[in-house]
Amino acid sequence: MEKSGYSPETPLKTLEMAILERLDRYGKEGRSKAFKYQNLFPNTILDTDVQEKIIAALLSGNHLLLFGPPGSGKTNLIKDILNLLPTQSFAVKDCPVGCSPYSIVDSSFAGKVPPCPMCKSRFSNLEMGELGAFIHEKVNREKIPLTIFHIREGHGFARIQGSPEVFPDNLTGTINLHKLEEIGDPTSPEVIQPGKLLQANRGVLLIDEIGKLPHGTQNVLLQALQEGTVTPAKSRETFPASFIAVTTSNLTDLDAINEPLNDRLSNIYVGYNTEHYKNRMIIDLHLRGTKDDVFLPEIFIEAAVHLVEEWRIKGGDIYEFREVGSNRTMIDIVTRTRSYAKLFGKKYLALDAYINGVRDVMMGRIRARGEESFFENKKVIEDFAKNHTPESVKKAGKKYWCKFYTKELSSNPMLGKKTLQQMEKVMSSSETLSKVIRSKKGYSRFLAFYDYVMKKERYPGPYKGKMLFKRVYDIMRKNDVFSCD
Repeated sequence: MEKSGYSPETPLKTLEMAILERLDRYGKEGRSKAFKYQNLFPNTILDTDVQEKIIAALLSGNHLLLFGPPGSGKTNLIKDILNLLPTQSFAVKDCPVGCSPYSIVDSSFAGKVPPCPMCKSRFSNLEMGELGAFIHEKVNREKIPLTIFHIREGHGFARIQGSPEVFPDNLTGTINLHKLEEIGDPTSPEVIQPGKLLQANRGVLLIDEIGKLPHGTQNVLLQALQEGTVTPAKSRETFPASFIAVTTSNLTDLDAINEPLNDRLSNIYVGYNTEHYKNRMIIDLHLRGTKDDVFLPEIFIEAAVHLVEEWRIKGGDIYEFREVGSNRTMIDIVTRTRSYAKLFGKKYLALDAYINGVRDVMMGRIRARGEESFFENKKVIEDFAKNHTPESVKKAGKKYWCKFYTKELSSNPMLGKKTLQQMEKVMSSSETLSKVIRSKKGYSRFLAFYDYVMKKERYPGPYKGKMLFKRVYDIMRKNDVFSCD
């Protein structure tokens, strides 16, 4: 084991070392703070200051409680933590909880992560009732069979969805009836079917909506966080439960978390992103690798971000509207509008499909308390969508044009005017457009904008070139975006 570079560490310590190694490498490359944090947790699209708080908590060896509004991106962190941990390590072969071999032969490490009772009995020739006499130094390390431990669901990773129906046995383990029939002793650890805490041993435990767990279940979790062990209710022995706990909660459930348990968690508020480029990254991450036969103009994707950001400013904190401004709303606007384009038999997303998608998605996020409440909230959403959807498209279109105007034309009014004149002339007929695109001669300002559009639009399907440009140009012309005032 030592020859392979493997060393005995708890998951929290292993994660700390992985984080520091990455940060040191990025620092030597001269990367910015925002780059370092985002690339450390690439799937966790949160404001930079929130990412910093999470990293500081993990480096201090703390478990996490991420709380905030629904759909703010709290649960994505689990993917990134798993990716930072080693893809494989050594474990005792046939151990039900994946014991580290060092837990058996190293008394110092076993003080942090003890071996399971089965491994104690197996490698010391002790009966279950004699395990208190287990001496690590007397175990012949050469006789411990090893296997490769791959973190995966049920083996170093477990998730719990908080609800009143999650009882302590779900966390500690249930009785394996086949083993019980074979052994005959219901208190023997050998009859335990590992629960979620034991499945998470040596890895990560995700608990969504921790405040919804019954208090008895929370107390079982508390033991694991305090001692790194779990004692199933019907067993006389303890099992190792060393893991990184990432828990989440909505604001309304915080009071339901036991104070001693909450004290073991580093509380970090995760609100909606205030950085526009981070909100845009959320959609881009969702669309990455997506192949479709519907052309989604960049303007509509950007407009979805502006629209939701505007709602977050004006929508308030009313309970029924909590999810209208979520990250999922931004993503769903893009996917629903694309569905409407297909429904209308189009190969491209037009304004009518976009408006229908916005209306449906925002309406679908209302959490009404009754009929009267629903219709009142429905009117609020309809009025907002009617007033702000065109505005969001125009804002995105202006941004589209102004980036070209600033970067390619150096904000020169004369060059801007000449570009618009060439564009109007080329777009006056389909034949002229085809000829200019094909020949790449004359109309240099128009061709510069055409190339800019082709690079900006990432549509992977067959709907390219002239028709793609025409769709983008029509959206911009109809929304009068060719100015940067």
